[in-house]
Amino acid sequence: MALPDPGTHPSRNARRERLVALLALGVAAVLLLSSATWFGTGQTGVGVGQVVLGLAMAGIGAFLYRRASRR
Repeated sequence: MALPDPGTHPSRNARRERLVALLALGVAAVLLLSSATWFGTGQTGVGVGQVVLGLAMAGIGAFLYRRASRR
């Protein structure tokens, strides 16, 4: 597969994938930061679940961002 020229604009799909990746990373940040609320109220099961989901979303977002940046 040929690499695009550095002077050309990224394709519309790569741009859309990058935006979806940033959205996933934003959701992950909100989940991870707000999980402290659940730990503070004594509902550790919900807090742990939220941390796990936040880490999964961060991994997915990072993967998508790296994939979109290569195009």
